[in-house]
Amino acid sequence: MMGGRTSALAAGLCGALLVGYCIYFDKKRRSDPDFKNRLRERRRKQKAANERSGMAKLPDLKDAEAVQKFFLEEIQLGEELLAQGDYEKGVDHLTNAIAVCGKPQQQTLPPPVFQMLLTKLPSIRQTGGGRVCCTTCSSC
Repeated sequence: MMGGRTSALAAGLCGALLVGYCIYFDKKRRSDPDFKNRLRERRRKQKAANERSGMAKLPDLKDAEAVQKFFLEEIQLGEELLAQGDYEKGVDHLTNAIAVCGKPQQQTLPPPVFQMLLTKLPSIRQTGGGRVCCTTCSSC
């Protein structure tokens, strides 16, 4: 009986120490005068890295004309990159196009490229791409 009570007390004390430790260092971090500057700089670098990685900014999904233009541009870029042999970037652009249009269909893509496309599609949909029906894709 005493062993269980002692271990519960020790666990509670450890939990309280952990919470106190977190509060202390969070306050210390926030009171640092350069904290906001470093945070802004880190976000700026991360945004620049995302732009360089080929992630295109998705259009306003309520504007059908913008969606159609985005879809055609991404398909064209994807096809050009695939023709040059840059499968990774080509699949990125095709994934962006499919994210705003609907489900992919295997028509002219080689099977390995189509598999890459299918594996990347869930990640682009999580970042903000939704399904919007447009007049250019055959899946709508």
